[in-house]
Order: sequence, then structure tokens, then C-alpha cells
Amino acid sequence: MGKAKKGGKRLTKKELVQKLADLFQLNPKDKFPLKVIFRKLDLDTHPLKMLCMDIIFDLLDEGILIQPENNVYQLKPISYSKTDKEEDIDIEIDTFVGELQVYPKFAFLKTDGKILSHDIFIPLDKLKDGKTGEKAVARILRWPEGYKNPIGEVIDVLGKKGDNNTEMHAILAEYGLPYFYPENVEAEANKIPNEIPEQEIARREDFRNVTTFTIDPKDAKDFDDALSIRRIGNLWEVGVHIADVTYYVKENSIIDKEAFNRATSVYLVDRTIPMLPEHLCNFLCSLRQDEDKVAYSVILLMNDEAEIKDYRIVHTMIRSNRRFCYEEVQEILEKNGVAEQYDEGKPRPEPHTHDEYIKGERVPEGEFAMELIALDKLAKKLREKRFKNGSIDFHSHEAKFELDENGKPIRVYFKYSKDANKLIEEFMLQANRTVAEHIGKPSRINKKPKTFVYRIHDIPDLEKLDNLSQFISRFGYRLKTTGEKSEISKNLNAMLHDIIGKPEETLIETVSLRAMQKAKYSTENIGHYGLNFDYYTHFTSPIRRYPDMMVHRLLTRYIEAKGRSAAQDKFEERCEHSSAMEQTASSAERSSIKYKQVEFMQDHLGQEFQGTVSGITEWGLYVEIDENKCEGMVPIRNLGEDFFDFDERNFRLVGSRTGRIFNLGDSLRIKVARADLEKRQLDFDLADSEKEYEVNPLSRIPERKFSLTSKEAKRARKAERRQKKLSHRK
Repeated sequence: MGKAKKGGKRLTKKELVQKLADLFQLNPKDKFPLKVIFRKLDLDTHPLKMLCMDIIFDLLDEGILIQPENNVYQLKPISYSKTDKEEDIDIEIDTFVGELQVYPKFAFLKTDGKILSHDIFIPLDKLKDGKTGEKAVARILRWPEGYKNPIGEVIDVLGKKGDNNTEMHAILAEYGLPYFYPENVEAEANKIPNEIPEQEIARREDFRNVTTFTIDPKDAKDFDDALSIRRIGNLWEVGVHIADVTYYVKENSIIDKEAFNRATSVYLVDRTIPMLPEHLCNFLCSLRQDEDKVAYSVILLMNDEAEIKDYRIVHTMIRSNRRFCYEEVQEILEKNGVAEQYDEGKPRPEPHTHDEYIKGERVPEGEFAMELIALDKLAKKLREKRFKNGSIDFHSHEAKFELDENGKPIRVYFKYSKDANKLIEEFMLQANRTVAEHIGKPSRINKKPKTFVYRIHDIPDLEKLDNLSQFISRFGYRLKTTGEKSEISKNLNAMLHDIIGKPEETLIETVSLRAMQKAKYSTENIGHYGLNFDYYTHFTSPIRRYPDMMVHRLLTRYIEAKGRSAAQDKFEERCEHSSAMEQTASSAERSSIKYKQVEFMQDHLGQEFQGTVSGITEWGLYVEIDENKCEGMVPIRNLGEDFFDFDERNFRLVGSRTGRIFNLGDSLRIKVARADLEKRQLDFDLADSEKEYEVNPLSRIPERKFSLTSKEAKRARKAERRQKKLSHRK
């Protein structure tokens, strides 16, 4: 898995990081499309290209690179200085978001200083009626020789600073993401008729009389998927029905081009920025209750042990009988005693087995309860086999905000994955896997599979995996880092299960997650490590992901039209674009969460909270508050009167004078010091009790022994010199 097919020895991640650093630092003003980066670094194998994309995404997250255009990357400049001697220098640059300051004869756009260290001078005729205190998007037009500030023009006025809509649009604009839908594309979508022609209905398999329902979040409007179930002989027929978006969106139409550019819907805290126009995503395509809908379906024939005996992939007509939300389904499963997770504080009903209901020994309670119980049983069997075969099981929950009518966060709550969520998850995973295997698995020996879009996940970075193995040995755990990928993942799963409820659980799970690669799209299949699937794709969410639309079109081409293999280069470029846009959308989503965290904590300045160290850097500790998951930083200057060295390998800061150690995963009492909405930044201080230098028990675990690298040796000598100076002062 991940083995290079061309070229010589595969570069290590460290070597590739250095190559990328050299490329950008030697060309600080140049913008490099992804294909150019691959060519300049001689990355001619798929694993190297995937590793390169992982590194680029990390550099974007760290603020070292910027993405001025889709799939184009550039070194983040400290300032845009002028080295030319020309009188007037025109420079090509991306857009900036900032706050307007308008004076009688001129104006400025004040930027946050992250990328551009100078404010942008805006002539009044380039202001677009912007006013002081409003946020705007501007671009630089030129930077005349001798001028302190570049000259620019306002592209769009977003609104008053601090207004919720303004701030959410500002986040989208920062990442180059759209915050409105083009009118001509909306108009084109509105022309599409609701009626489905009889000849189209006739060519599809009709499931309208089979019990079918959707299960989604309670605030969802676009329903991508539905499930049907019925008994056929001694087998279960489960239909995974997916909105047939490509029936409405024709390739290369203006709707399709807009969808491709966006590549994904973006989910901010308070809104969804859809990939498709509203008329399509919320109405025509959405599998709404009591409406005839076109679908693309994976029909699974399964026995009682959830073994797949047969399947087919067909275009269908469906009619959803019920629009469920997850909470409703969970309540039905709990009421009938077949759920595994229950809300704390609620009485747990008498437990029952699924088979008691399926065999008619008990009568279930609730709407479509029998169908839900049968699907839940099959989903649990699928899940059990998946983890037994090596899928990695990270236990996670998501912090969500309850907002008032103005978008201000008034409460934080946690979203946990329960039986109802896992039911849907398992059937979506199975449908995606079935589709990928149908195209990817050669039908006869040595037959080359046709071009397809896969969702791939490479093996963990070997250096990180080795570091993880040595790190967890401090706590008495062992991790296999060599052998078959399934052996490694099974071993990792066993370790993650063993740490549940232990003091080190958060710490080890955090470090384990950071050893994982990012999943992405590609035409070159290397399998999905995290799921331990040899073949996997994305087929189940075409309303919100463009790769799913590509998969639908390729399936139709190969299954129904018996077409030749599509051009791989063309689809690989689309995969790279989709992966990059997914990463950009994810960054914007995190920024919106951070903004709401800071806004929420503004009402808690000076208050103390218990928190967990979630990150460690040379400049301080990141601490996540336990009760609401809001994350802030304790700057290193606020850790006490000591010099702290960053021990990167052991994930900790070590006081050179006091010997005090701060570990990743330590529990700390902090005080909220500052909440800067403009920078989306929370600053914490240690609470008074923490300043007494009480050592966390985990900190007493001995450090790992390594031979010092030259960099580490230099750091050690520096710490020693500081210690001598302190002794001399005393």
C-alpha cells in the first residue's frame, strides 16, 4: 500500500518538507499551481504526490503558505516590499479582508497583519460607498515607488464590523470562498422543471411502494440519502438510495461549472454555503417526504449476519414515507430496549434483543419501529465486522453552539454519535465500498480497472507512528509499527480500547490522531487505511460533494452506456482540486467555530475553568476548557518565572530552573484573560493554584531517551547557559 510505482527510493516526509521549503523560500513571490510543484520537485509517483499534498495542507494550517487561488500556493509574505526601481510597480496579488477607515479625502483598509503588514490606501472613488467601521474585501492595484502603503480598491462591502453576517462573510472571503450564489446560476436552476417525464420513470427500477425513510439532523434541509428495507425470502433487501443530482445537473452546464469550482458545501457554525443552488439542493434533488424522487441506488441483499449475498447498482424512483431526525430514531431504539447508548439521567428500559421483534415474539413501539430495529441489527453486525477487520475506532464528540436570533452563542452542547447515527453511517460506508469495488476490482486476471474516483487514506507517517509507539510505552502500552496494515490498525484499535477511562486517554488519543494522514480524492487507488478498506469512494452525498457527482457520472458511463475508460489525467486534476477545496472549506469551518468560541467567552472574562492541555508549542500552551471545548493559549511568559524548553518529541515544556513540566493532556486550572474577536483569539492565565507549581502525576513519567540531534544539542547548551546566568545572578 502506498508503494511507489515509478522512480527510485521514496522520499521521506522530512526530505520532502525540505524540498518544498527550498522551492518556496527561493521563490518567495511566485505562485505555484499544484501540478507545477509536482513537476519542479520531480514527484512522479502517486504516493509522493499525496504526501506532498499532506505537507502543503499542514503548511496552510500553520500559516506558512497561503492559497491565493484554487490549487495555487505561495509563501506567506511578511510584507510586500518593493525591490524594483521602476516609478510605479504593478503587482498581482490576492484579495484582503479588513476594516475601513474613511477620511474626507481618502480611506484605508486596515488588515489583520497576518499576511499584509501594511494598510491598503483606498481612493474615495474606489470605495464602493464603504463607511468607517465596516468590513470590506479589497484588492491591491499597485504599489508606487516611495509610497508606504499599496493602493487598492474595494471589491465588496460586507457590512458593519461585529454583525454576525458580516463576520461570517468575512471568514469566507478570507479563504477565497463564495458567500453568495451567482444570480445567473440560480436563474438557470430555477428553470429546471419539477415534473419527471413518464419515459424517465419507466426506465428506472420502481421502489415507491417499498418502505423508505430518511434519517438526518433535525435542522437539515437537503436530504442526500434514504434507506428502504423489506424481507425477500430468507434475506433482507436494503436499499441505499442517493439523490440523483446528475439527472438534473448536466456536465459542463453553468450549474455544473459552479459546483465544480466550489467542490463542496461549506458548513459554518450558523449556516451552510451550498455547493448547488437552493432550488436544487433543498427541493428538486432532496429526498423529501411524500414526493416522488429520482435516485441512484445500491441494493444490498443480506442475510441475518449482514453478509452481502448479492447487490446491484441501479437508477430508481423512490418515495420517502417518513422524514426522521436522529433523535426520533434514537428514541425508538431506546424505547424498544435495543440501543447501546442512552442519555444520562433517562431511565433505561428493559433490554431486549433485535430477534425478539423480528421473530414476532414482541411487538415494537413506534412508527416504522420494526424496520428501524431490523436495520439497527444489520448495522451493528456490519460495524462489529468492520472493527474486527481493522477499521480504526476513534471516540469523538463535537461541540455545537446554540445561537440567539442575532447569531450570538448562548450555550455550548455536545453532539455524540449514538446508535441512530451509526446506523446511517454503516450503510453509507457499505454503499461507498460496494460502488468502489464494483468498478475497481478487476473482473478477470490482469484486467486493468477503468478510471474512477476513490477516497483514499494513506498509511500513517512512519516517523510519527514510531514516535507514537515510543511515546505510549511510557504508559505501559505497546504498538506494532511493522507488518501488514490490518495488523497495525488492529493493534492500534486494541490500544485505543485499553485507554478508555484512563487518565492518559485524552493525551494518547490526541497524539494518535496526529499520526494519521489526511484522506483525499484520487484516481490512483491505494485503499483507505483508517477504514481498512481496499476499495472506497464517495457516492452517498452528491448534493454537497462534487466527487460524488463524478462517481455517479462514471458509474452511468460504465454500467449503462458500457463506455470506455475516462481520461485519467482529467479526473486526477479534478480530484486534486476537490481535495484542496475540501481542506480550504475545513479551515473556514474551524475559523467560524473559533470566532463563536471567542464570542461566547467574552461573557466569561476573569472566570476560572478546568481545562486540558491540547497543544504545546515553543510560545506556550493551548488549553481546551473541559466543559465547553473552547480553546485558548497560555503564553509562555505567563507560565511563571522560569525558562521553558520545548521538548517536541515528548510533547511537553520543561522548566530549566524549576524543573516544572507541562505535558500534552495535563489538566490545568485557567483564568480567561482576553477574548479578541478580531484576531479570533482567546488568551488564558494560569489560575493562582496552578502558579504554586503543583506537578501533575503524568509529568513524573520519565522522558523517552533519544540521542540528541544537532538542533537538540544546541537547545540543551542554550538552556545550560541560561541556568548559569540565573545562578550567577543569585
